[in-house]
Amino acid sequence: MVLVILDGWGENPATNHNAIRLAKTPVMDALWHAYPHTLIQASGAHVGLPEGQMGNSEVGHLTIGSGRVIRQELVRISEEVKKGQFKQNQALNGMAAKLLESGGTLHLLGLLSDGGVHSHINHIGGLLKWAAAKKLKRVCIHGITDGRDTPTNSSIGFIKTLQQQIEAAGVGELTSLCGRYWAMDRDNRWDRIEKAYLLLTQAGTCSKETAETVLTKAHSEGISDEFLEPVRFQPEYFKPGDAVVLFNFRPDRMRQLTSCLVNPNFSGFERQLIQSLDVVTFTQYEKDQPVAVAFPPESLDDLLGEVISRNGLRQFRTAETEKYPHVTYFLNGGMEKPYPGEDRHLVPSPKVATYDQSPAMSAAALTNGCVAAIRKGIYSFVVINYANPDMVGHTGDLNATIEAISCVDQCIGKLLSATGRMGGTLLITADHGNAELMQGADGRPWTAHTTNPVPFILVEGEQRKLAGLGGDIQLRADAGLADIAPTVLELLGIEVPEAMSGTSLVANNRAIQSTPTLV
Repeated sequence: MVLVILDGWGENPATNHNAIRLAKTPVMDALWHAYPHTLIQASGAHVGLPEGQMGNSEVGHLTIGSGRVIRQELVRISEEVKKGQFKQNQALNGMAAKLLESGGTLHLLGLLSDGGVHSHINHIGGLLKWAAAKKLKRVCIHGITDGRDTPTNSSIGFIKTLQQQIEAAGVGELTSLCGRYWAMDRDNRWDRIEKAYLLLTQAGTCSKETAETVLTKAHSEGISDEFLEPVRFQPEYFKPGDAVVLFNFRPDRMRQLTSCLVNPNFSGFERQLIQSLDVVTFTQYEKDQPVAVAFPPESLDDLLGEVISRNGLRQFRTAETEKYPHVTYFLNGGMEKPYPGEDRHLVPSPKVATYDQSPAMSAAALTNGCVAAIRKGIYSFVVINYANPDMVGHTGDLNATIEAISCVDQCIGKLLSATGRMGGTLLITADHGNAELMQGADGRPWTAHTTNPVPFILVEGEQRKLAGLGGDIQLRADAGLADIAPTVLELLGIEVPEAMSGTSLVANNRAIQSTPTLV
């Protein structure tokens, strides 16, 4: 069985500014019309987020892999803010005690955004109130501007919100700003991270202009929030005896910057480790880092990969760099180590500034590697993620995204052929929407995710493992990403564990009498 995750491929009935409908997709079109299909929800309460909150890759893969709706970190931390419970947080309070003793400065570092994908600006307000309650006088805010999970030039509004939060708490000042392009890389482009690191850890010239003026000028020059060059407003920077709270709750795009700050064996670029720097991360970015974690991970059992492994079956996971953590770490519920019998294959993403310069990304090499794995005939379950719809969609370039979609469609054709020859079953879905909406209501490029549903197609192989149901299989319409794992297990003939609250997408599942076979 092969599970294809089309990252950022949502369903939108409108054609205008819809890269998916405007692209040539003969393979997906044919499969949609010829095989059992349905639309499934990938946002809001269906994936453990607030109602109306767009889904994202981390949440999507976590939900797919767990087979249940999990209360996501956005909801968990937001509830703590509303209840004023930061003051009871052990990691934060331990940091405050050290600061009061050392007389150091508290630095708050993270994405200024209400996108809810990596952070939420309301959490900063909670931190400022906590700092005031702990009588921490020197609080510096180092903001990362978004423009990717939010409208491209929306950061001025977040700066105004931040200023209101500072006034309400009576503590804090905006010390620096930097676009997420520099501070939140996840593809080992250390030249980008170094620019952010130098801003945070070394003295430099302060701008005489306000943040609003700096941003307005950047926007007028065609520089969106994502690409804002590092700028300093106050002279403070990280020093020995200081403390830092990294308030992004999503790990993948904060790992590199955190590693610079705390890893004594860091080798990405030449840097001097700041001694006696106390670091707290909102969530666990990586295991075994010398940091305190404010909101430790909640334990998850009986995940899809775990159940497959426990039944003695082999599995294969593959993606290019941009989405590799999602088919491994996130799909496995936040566990880095592979399960027994789980093989992984990473394909490097192209080294370009933005992916509209290379819409095909590494899809061809990724497909070839996956086809080779399928042909080995040793894997009962294969997972492949195509990053193109999401990563190119994030650039806001409609024509490039159309090209990306067409490329992925061709790759699906190759997977279809390879899976069919092995008598396997192909499941095609997505983790969230993106490429189906490329322009906002204001006429500006839309670079964020969407709340649209995503497709799910079940393509039965030549051995007709579904008891001969073939095209007569009926798929449920009232479904979400949590229903994918139970579907996979049922089609593999494996009992679905009670911990999975999802339900098989196959409506007439009583007719299924399959046994695990190799693809």
